[in-house]
Amino acid sequence: MEDLLKVGVITTTHGVRGEVKVFPTTDEAERFLELEYVLLDTGRELRRLEISRVKFFKNLAILKFKDVDNINDIEKYKGCSLWIPREEGQELGENEYYIADLLGMNVILEDGTKFGTLKNVMETGANDVYVIESMEHGEVLLPAIHECILDVNLETNTMTVHLMKGLI
Repeated sequence: MEDLLKVGVITTTHGVRGEVKVFPTTDEAERFLELEYVLLDTGRELRRLEISRVKFFKNLAILKFKDVDNINDIEKYKGCSLWIPREEGQELGENEYYIADLLGMNVILEDGTKFGTLKNVMETGANDVYVIESMEHGEVLLPAIHECILDVNLETNTMTVHLMKGLI
């Protein structure tokens, strides 16, 4: 799904008129206000859903889709992901990357030796944490800070890192 970007996951329904609560997987939940539609991954297909209304509650977005007016029409999609085409994504600033572009990246140490593969990105309050599957050390958690992440090269699919004392 490299042509698509994940923007959220349906957590539960909201009321009986087809609204859903969505946990945003984007930096800003307000992003849903700018979207005209999302693609629902049903497990078998991508279903286009037009967004007719957006509200917010705590850290969740509450979405109402056009032509979905009953809880029974949407309830079966709890836990399903919502995607948008990459061209609908927000422009990134310097040293910002889509998580989808980082996953599977080869991680090398500053001396050029292969360290492992980036398997996941954990989003925390302060900074992201990269989950690296290391050949020698197993799973290693690296904070996504400038002191640890020296370079990210999307063209060569490599990330150069510095292992600060105490991380292993």
